[in-house]
Amino acid sequence: MMTIRELKGKDEMLVHLSVMQELYPTLTEEAYSKLLDGMLPNNEYGQLAVFNGEHCVGIAGFWIGTKVWCGKYLEIDNLVVSAKHRSIGAGKLLFSYLSEKAINEGCTMMALDSYTSNFKAHKFFYNEGFGPKGFHFIRILDENGIR
Repeated sequence: MMTIRELKGKDEMLVHLSVMQELYPTLTEEAYSKLLDGMLPNNEYGQLAVFNGEHCVGIAGFWIGTKVWCGKYLEIDNLVVSAKHRSIGAGKLLFSYLSEKAINEGCTMMALDSYTSNFKAHKFFYNEGFGPKGFHFIRILDENGIR
C-alpha cells in the first residue's frame, strides 16, 4: 500500500537522496545539503515523498509563491519516481496531493518545468491537466552549475 507525506526538514529530505539521484545522478550529499540550506529558510520550499511500505519510491519538491500576473501559485519542482516503481500510481498520488494542497493554500494555478526532450513525462503531465502556456527562457551563466 502506498502512502504519502510531507518531509519535514533537511535531515528527512537528505535520507531520500538516492531517489533524487535517479533524476540527478551527479548530485552528491554535500551539494544537496548546501542546496537545501539555501531553499528551506524562507519556508516556501517543501517536499513530498511517496512510500511503498517503508521504501521511498517518489519525491516531489514544491514552491508556493506569488507573482503579479497570476497571484499565488504552486510550482512543482524535481518530481521523480524511482524507475522500478513507475506506472503503479505514485506520480498520480503526488499530483493529487499537490493539487489539493494548492487549492487549500488558495493558489490560482499550478506550474512545472520539463525539459523539451522528456516526452514520457509530457504525456503524463498532459493527462494530469497541465499544458504549455508559454516558453521558459533561460540564460545560462555557469554551465557547471546546471544538472
